[in-house]
Amino acid sequence: MSTGTTGTADPSGRPPGGDAAAARKREQHGWYFYDFACSVYSTSVLTVFLGPYLTSIAKAAADPDGFVHPLGIPVRAGSLFAYSVSASIVVAVILMPIVGAAADRSGRKKPLLAAAAYTGAAATTGMFFLDGHRYLLGAFLLIVANASISVSMVLYNAYLPQISEPEERDAVSSRGWAFGYTSGALVLVLNLILYTGHESFGLAESDAVRICLASAGVWWGAFTLVPLRRLRDRRVRPDGEGAVGSGWKQLRATLRDMRRHPLTLSFLLAYLVYNDGIQTVISQASLYGSEELGLDQTTLIVAVLLVQILAVAGALGMGRLARTYGAKRTILGSLVIWTLILLAAYLLPADAPVFFFVLAAAIGLVLGGSQALSRSLFSHLVPRGKEAEYFSAYEMSDRGLSWLGPLVFGLAYQVTGSYRDAIISLIVFFALGAVLLARVPVRRAVEAAGNPVPERI
Repeated sequence: MSTGTTGTADPSGRPPGGDAAAARKREQHGWYFYDFACSVYSTSVLTVFLGPYLTSIAKAAADPDGFVHPLGIPVRAGSLFAYSVSASIVVAVILMPIVGAAADRSGRKKPLLAAAAYTGAAATTGMFFLDGHRYLLGAFLLIVANASISVSMVLYNAYLPQISEPEERDAVSSRGWAFGYTSGALVLVLNLILYTGHESFGLAESDAVRICLASAGVWWGAFTLVPLRRLRDRRVRPDGEGAVGSGWKQLRATLRDMRRHPLTLSFLLAYLVYNDGIQTVISQASLYGSEELGLDQTTLIVAVLLVQILAVAGALGMGRLARTYGAKRTILGSLVIWTLILLAAYLLPADAPVFFFVLAAAIGLVLGGSQALSRSLFSHLVPRGKEAEYFSAYEMSDRGLSWLGPLVFGLAYQVTGSYRDAIISLIVFFALGAVLLARVPVRRAVEAAGNPVPERI
């Protein structure tokens, strides 16, 4: 497999001399394509189709009181999707520290990335068989796919400080998000054509949805080949005892080490809080639109497509703002906008697609940038040589510990039968997250991690 490098690498894995810049660019281009590959799952499956579709299957299988009984537990059919998302994150929490430790000890991130990516792609492709009353199959495949993408992102994110210099990380991270939103938009256009014209293709509506779900898995698997060809394995830590067996030991060691960097921990806490709100909005948006606002599937697809298109501009635009005002201030500004978005969503009248599109546009402008800049800011706070360990903790915040929002969302519907009561509660995640982030002295945090401080951060 080509590495795109010549000569002898230094201990950080960077090639010497004039080859370094070209090799770094080659890896960056390959790195962008994992966002291009897996973001289709996040948009077409998690955000658009699976929530309403799995809910409709659960309702078809429900008893006269509207409950299904997985493992004998009474669950309101409308809460199944949110609970399944929460369960998938619990599985990811168990796996991510083990995988992160294995990557750092062995120096072989690519095989682990491949295993996680293709497990998730296979589970997503298997959603083609989700029909009738198979709500348990749908919940199981969702748990596997969502846990797999979380594990793969630990490894993907850990490459960022190894393939980019400190001054370019904001731009590289933002481009990765832009690649992801570009692929999401492209596939959503194809989904829209298939879904709205399913009768002309001789398909039932449910068949069109199942094809859209499965095609996301095929896309994910196909484009994962690009980063697997271009990214290089690096041994950043010496070999140790069996990585899987020592995973929890390594996690404890990582947490002890992170206590020596309390400012890094402070940023992680802030990120955990506000990102929980972001992830819940992403995963529950279509369910809120279809069940609470009464919008049809075509409207939801167009709204999410609008988010994808504007998110490309938003990710790149906020990356530029960060170069002027710093990543921290730019993120804080985005959290204010998120709060206003939730207030508007709570007040949004039912069956009002134009207002829903306006809300979708606002989400698109802040979604990619707030996530991309959070990732790049954290990369400055990671001690060199411990990237996978620290990004494992970061990923627990990003996808791993974002279980509380979906759980609260599901419980709110279970108790009240109203998604509006759930959406307004998410404001606390953005308000508290902003307060915690504002208290983090990021320049001192970068210095404490032993990294060079960029001119703007």
